[in-house]
Amino acid sequence: MIKVLHLSDIHLGSGFSQGRINPETGLNTRLEDFTRTLGRCIDRAIAEPVDLVLFGGDAFPDSTPPPFVKQAFAQEFRRLVDAEIPTVLLVGNHDQHSQGQGGASLGIYRTLGVPGFVVGDRLETHPIPTRHGLVQVITIPWLTRSTLLTRPDTEGLSLEAVNKLLIDRLTVALEGEIRRLDPDIPTVLLGHLMVDRASFGAERFLAVGKGFNLPLGLLTRPQFDYVALGHVHKHQNLNPTNNPPVVYPGSIERVDFSEEKEDKGFVLVNLAKNQTTWEFCPLPVRSFCTIRVDISQQDDPLTALLGAIAKKNIDQAVVRLLYQLRPDQLDAIDMPKLHAALSAAHSYTIQPELISQLARPRVPQLAAGSAIDPLEALKTYLDNHDHLKGLQQDMIEAARALLAENTAE
Repeated sequence: MIKVLHLSDIHLGSGFSQGRINPETGLNTRLEDFTRTLGRCIDRAIAEPVDLVLFGGDAFPDSTPPPFVKQAFAQEFRRLVDAEIPTVLLVGNHDQHSQGQGGASLGIYRTLGVPGFVVGDRLETHPIPTRHGLVQVITIPWLTRSTLLTRPDTEGLSLEAVNKLLIDRLTVALEGEIRRLDPDIPTVLLGHLMVDRASFGAERFLAVGKGFNLPLGLLTRPQFDYVALGHVHKHQNLNPTNNPPVVYPGSIERVDFSEEKEDKGFVLVNLAKNQTTWEFCPLPVRSFCTIRVDISQQDDPLTALLGAIAKKNIDQAVVRLLYQLRPDQLDAIDMPKLHAALSAAHSYTIQPELISQLARPRVPQLAAGSAIDPLEALKTYLDNHDHLKGLQQDMIEAARALLAENTAE
């Protein structure tokens, strides 16, 4: 039995706006949160001890993190080198250059020849010796269209046709790796992927136009004893039969409020041919708390607002207070009292929303009751949001495919 620790989506350096500067260290407290949580994962790997650590990608928020963030990451993973625990670092979408080629933030570990460290930035099989035997790890980093296709390949094709062609190309390449496997050695597929049956959060929309969904059937091969995934921040097992387990451990810390109610942790795996078992190990992480209240109909809006805050446990949490009120109630909100009520939080934001503003359509051309075509509505929305211009064509094609599916049903 080979013991494996599987973690993913560290995103070290995220969430600076949610923290504050620690006067004793000069570091952002959220960086300290992420580093502390990563340290707990490494602590467990060494304490077991495990035979192998698999990292499923997205070490940082982007491919060029500041030096002090890279140093914090390296200091924790260096402990695995000292403990002689081999480690595979997979390249995720946030680890790549903007053009989707290579692992800018992780490639240094290959360049330096760090003992026992493997960087997975291409589809490749890595035979990895461990204390209790050899393991075969097939790495699939974050794949983009340009990874498998050239521009002439996709010219004139719909988004659906391009995705099918991508999956066909990947299937052929993966089959080539599978044929070269030793059937007597435990095998892990390690991929930073979007799988079609996963429950996605914000990470799905952050990757629109850059990646593609893979069918679960491509991963549930009898040759695989465990499928270790990264990219989706919510922990889940996509194959209830566990033959093989297809597991997202999720991110190790809450990145934003979309993950407010999710457990965070890593996975311990007992790897063996045809009899792999695993368990999710939760981590103690910073709480997020949303306080949402409508005080627009209250005679004493401040008291109602303070009462809503008092009902929540906000001690050392990252808090956002969202409240709706009428314009004529603005003077009734005593901001110093509001700040005092939120002072127990680690950090907080206050976001008042005026009812009169909410009543107006966000895009004037899409007034309520209009009989506008859905695709025209989407085009109008995109035209009013400059930051989405680069994704416009892909989003329209995706919407057209969804509408076609609904019509067929």
